[in-house]
Amino acid sequence: MFGNLTWDAFVHDPVQNSANIGVVIGGIVVFGLMFYYKRWKWLWNEWLTSLDPKKIGVMYLVVTLVMLLKGLSDAFMMRLQQSMAAGASTGYLEPDHFQQIFTAHGATMIFFVGMGVIFGMMNLVVPLQIGARDVAFPFLNAVSFWLFAVGASLIMVSLLIGDFSVGGWLGYPPLTGLEYSPGEGVDYWIWILQIAGVGSTLAGINFLVTIFKMRCPGMTLMKMPLFTWSALTALILIVFAFPILTATLSLLTLDRYLGMHFFTSSFGGNPMMYVNLIWAWGHPEVYILVLPAFGIFSEVVPTFCQKRLFGYSSMVGALVVITILSFIVWLHHFFTMGAAPNVNAFFGITTMLIAIPTGVKVFNWLFTQYRGRIHFDTPMLWFLGFAVTFTLGGMAGILLSIPPADFQFHNSLFLVAHFHSVIIGGVLFGFFSGVTYWFPKVAGFKLNEKWGQRAFWFWFSGFLLAFAPLYMLGFMGATRRLDHYDASTGWQPLFIVASMGALLIAVGLICQIIQLIVSIKERHKNRDVTGDPWHGRTLEWSISSPPPAYNFAIIPTVHDRDPFWEMKQNPSSHAPKPRYEDIHLPKNTPIPVLIGMFSLCFGFALTWHIMWLAAVSFIGVLASLVIHLCEDHTEYTISAAEVARIEEQFEKRKMLV
Repeated sequence: MFGNLTWDAFVHDPVQNSANIGVVIGGIVVFGLMFYYKRWKWLWNEWLTSLDPKKIGVMYLVVTLVMLLKGLSDAFMMRLQQSMAAGASTGYLEPDHFQQIFTAHGATMIFFVGMGVIFGMMNLVVPLQIGARDVAFPFLNAVSFWLFAVGASLIMVSLLIGDFSVGGWLGYPPLTGLEYSPGEGVDYWIWILQIAGVGSTLAGINFLVTIFKMRCPGMTLMKMPLFTWSALTALILIVFAFPILTATLSLLTLDRYLGMHFFTSSFGGNPMMYVNLIWAWGHPEVYILVLPAFGIFSEVVPTFCQKRLFGYSSMVGALVVITILSFIVWLHHFFTMGAAPNVNAFFGITTMLIAIPTGVKVFNWLFTQYRGRIHFDTPMLWFLGFAVTFTLGGMAGILLSIPPADFQFHNSLFLVAHFHSVIIGGVLFGFFSGVTYWFPKVAGFKLNEKWGQRAFWFWFSGFLLAFAPLYMLGFMGATRRLDHYDASTGWQPLFIVASMGALLIAVGLICQIIQLIVSIKERHKNRDVTGDPWHGRTLEWSISSPPPAYNFAIIPTVHDRDPFWEMKQNPSSHAPKPRYEDIHLPKNTPIPVLIGMFSLCFGFALTWHIMWLAAVSFIGVLASLVIHLCEDHTEYTISAAEVARIEEQFEKRKMLV
């Protein structure tokens, strides 16, 4: 009845049991607080069932924060193990547990931090920047979020029940085949990625249609804000790349569940085909994560330099070129597979070429700062940190693009340091910059500057301390997934330094949590009464903070690339009083939550081969969709009089300045 699920699945080693206890206690505290303050009904009605993209964006970022805490905990545990496990000492983690942490860290950070960041920011900002009241498909947007949340929940369930995969975050066969991984770990990994991946694909389609079809009058493609442009290019990559991931994991599932041989070494299978397919998705995925961060910096730098962005057209061109080239460089991830020299040369050259448009963007940001009045607020500090770390990581990437050099550095910690320099320096620093920059727009008050700057310096110094030693260790021959090494190598001091860097990063994250708490306590002092605390240039700053449910009382008409800046320079003081109309918005619905719950049961059931539960869950998903098709889709209406009252209050607040 319970498939492969037995009591043994709940038995773990002492270290994992300690982590499980922490997860359970944290969950009990959260649920207890909700019951104590009697906020469940409010949470359900206002948030969990909402179709408002602004609220969905906040929920994306809440899940992302939880997963960031988990991902950084995994990283710290790995670094601590490596600093201890030299010679006779075996450290505090079992080898199998270390490999599970290694795999979970990668899956968590890529799928549930990186992807959570970009979709959270898109939900919060893109509709406001293009002058839209909603996304193209609000219901689909909510379903996408709940599939993302289900994947995150399933990875947390794997902490408590059973073991996780030891096959690495990309799951190369034959290690992930039944012969070498007969347990539930790889199945957990497959269904986590499949469910979250389907959610990402649906969200990509939704926002692609939103940007193409819902821009306000006058906003041509070459008048879109750079963040929206970067989102558009990332969405194109999502729509083309994520189906490859879904198909690849489906073939691996057939190998494991039905005994097929797509990726086995026998019966006509080919493990190398899996590597080709997974990296045909995997390298575009790197740019799916980093392109929106480029867009964030393209908004932040002009604002805090009090200048227009230098080279708008070249920035757009660079985004498009990066998007195209990102699909023809995937083979540089396995130069050592034995391909012909001309094949390696082609992919090495295209990898070098992709550095050119990336360099164009960096120089344009530098030229924007030239003769500008630079304000070193926290968002700008995150950009400057990015400029250092991302440039260093990019230079290391150019070195890795040379096939003979890659033969030496392949599978070494040099590669790990390069990847983290690009992803942490690009994606996470961009995320922190964007959250700080747009937080007043979301919440109506600024984040505390002092704690924000403390967080930056701990993160920045901790990052350099954590990953600079890995470059050196890579030169010395230290490989990835290393849970123990000989003391005679002399690696231990560098691993200890890297652990100290990880500790500083943890302190930086604590500073960010304190920053949020302090800011909430001081929100009346930091409240933004103008709607434009940073003197931004794009449409989202032209409305109140936080925005009303309908975003724009009157859909704006755009005549310039910096529409709000133009409005401020040429105020229409004698314009007639606007005539407001009734605004229709989609009603909240619990159907996306139900689809998410059934999907969670479906993934868990297939992981443990509980086929009856999988069938019931699948029927539940279909039934939920049928109910949605049959339910009343009447939109709720905000009357013209109510819109006028809200807008009048906003105008009065602006007059207080």
